[in-house]
Amino acid sequence: MSGKTPFELMMEQAQEMAKAFNPAMTSFDPKGFEKLWPTMPKEFMEMSFGKGISKEGLDAKTRLLLTLAGLTMQGAQADTQVRMTVRHALEAGATKDEIAETIAQMSMFAGIPAMTRAMELARAVMEDKKDDET
Repeated sequence: MSGKTPFELMMEQAQEMAKAFNPAMTSFDPKGFEKLWPTMPKEFMEMSFGKGISKEGLDAKTRLLLTLAGLTMQGAQADTQVRMTVRHALEAGATKDEIAETIAQMSMFAGIPAMTRAMELARAVMEDKKDDET
């Protein structure tokens, strides 16, 4: 067993097919697609996913932390979704500690491997964000 998720194996196969069709695809990196999706401004997230849905409901930050918990529960297999959710949670006002605590809490339900994987993905996003700020 290669230790890779089914998604990673599928992506490798898709990359090999793309390279067969076009040798210039040898440098293709799926993470590059994430940079094409801008981080939504906090106000837009509030309107779309937060208080815009229900004035008495959850704010966008809380909804994104819940989404992150759910993605962790699924075994953090969707790398892009976890990274984008962390990025948007930070933009919505979540602290690094709140993100880490949300992921750590899921270890009780999803297990240590899922928590560790989600934490690695979140840490990478937070380090990228720190590099962008300097």
